[in-house]
Amino acid sequence: MDQRLSLVTLVVADLGATRRFYLDGLGWESYLDVPGEVLMFQVGPHLVLSLWDEKAALDEIGPVLRGGTPPVTLAHNVGRPDEVDAVLDDARRAGAPTIGDAVEREWGGYSGYFTDPDSFLWEVAFAPGPRGELVVP
Repeated sequence: MDQRLSLVTLVVADLGATRRFYLDGLGWESYLDVPGEVLMFQVGPHLVLSLWDEKAALDEIGPVLRGGTPPVTLAHNVGRPDEVDAVLDDARRAGAPTIGDAVEREWGGYSGYFTDPDSFLWEVAFAPGPRGELVVP
């Protein structure tokens, strides 16, 4: 098996709210949009983020557990610290339910967090050096 991740699927409770947050609020462009079923975004050269309506996902994957903070974070890295603040401002305008202000981190970077309508946690980070260069286009 090749060392690669091709698709990240998050099961969402309200695809309409999710659509409004990502498309209207954050200004993302969909790769595939099937109302009531799935919303997909190309988020890298060979990487897709799939937001799958819970009712549509049920038949294939079974019941979805809800409650608390999901044990996963998604990250959006940028090239400069001021871009971190700008993205967090975008999330605030998009109606993100929770936003943590960005701070200098002990590992040398600058980051903050927001949640989407389903409480999926997004880190927005500036990571100086080779790690940042690996993930910032």
